[in-house]
Amino acid sequence: MARVTVEDCVLKVPNRFELVMLAAKRSRDISGGGQLTVERDNDKNPVCALREIADSTVELDNLRNALVKGLQKQVEVDVPEDDVMELLASEQEVAGVVQSAADDEDDEPFPEGDGEAADAGAEEKPAEEG
Repeated sequence: MARVTVEDCVLKVPNRFELVMLAAKRSRDISGGGQLTVERDNDKNPVCALREIADSTVELDNLRNALVKGLQKQVEVDVPEDDVMELLASEQEVAGVVQSAADDEDDEPFPEGDGEAADAGAEEKPAEEG
């Protein structure tokens, strides 16, 4: 029965490698609880999948798309556009996550009175009389 089924399937899917891939995908779908579109007749899932392909009871395009999607390793990532990035940056500034350049200028590298850097830049102030 399987040999006749494969010969019938080659008429629908001329590439035997593609036929094997599609039948295996459909067989896994059946094993996972997919509905059969032909009677089982005490056949195993791969034979049922081949019979479905031969009888054209399953959409080959849908089966191909599901097969490709299942074999994809890299998931497409939606990259935000420039407008979205500007909006995110402004939201971070409002939330206080990003320090502005003015805040960085106010910070002193050395606290007053520590090290030679504070003494070198200090001018002597005349003592107030009073």
